[in-house]
Amino acid sequence: MWDMTVEGRNRDVRARIARLQDLFLTRRKSADYYPGTHMHKSIHVQVLLVAAVCLVMAHPAFGLLPHKDSHAIHKEIEALEQRWRAAIISNNVTEMDHLLADDYIGISANGTVETKTQALALRKAGTVRISQLNLNDLKVRVYGDTAVVTSTADLQGTNGQSDISGNYRYTRVYNKRFGQWKIVSFEASRMHDVDARAKH
Repeated sequence: MWDMTVEGRNRDVRARIARLQDLFLTRRKSADYYPGTHMHKSIHVQVLLVAAVCLVMAHPAFGLLPHKDSHAIHKEIEALEQRWRAAIISNNVTEMDHLLADDYIGISANGTVETKTQALALRKAGTVRISQLNLNDLKVRVYGDTAVVTSTADLQGTNGQSDISGNYRYTRVYNKRFGQWKIVSFEASRMHDVDARAKH
């Protein structure tokens, strides 16, 4: 079975480099049997070896994505964050269902753990209502097929009879599967007012 983990891809790339080295070194030794052409063949083999290693090192497993590709991924994730924000405010359960991975796990600011099924059920029932959600200080870090988003959120809303309005800091994790980014994890922490903490 093809190993899709970063460690697995790294092992695969290292194995490719080793095979290329063996191949070119073997050809270099065979060049010794052709008097008068040894120098030419050796240089040719060395150039090919360097070029092959450079190409393999550019493999995504090494995290050396072209700058424009990396920038495009950041923009794509930022756009998905805005899609999620719009879905939360409009309570668009269909859009939330599309954006969440089937194995999604979320952790709320009070420590409650919820699966995708549980999260969607709360929205369908109207238990969680968000009327306003402003995102700030949004940062995206990309690690191969995984993207980690950190941001602050100023929201107005309720969870049942409880007012959950306030400022939060959260982490959301995306994973690319079958060509689509899906939300696999989320965790939020409430940001308490500095002056309020000082009084206690």
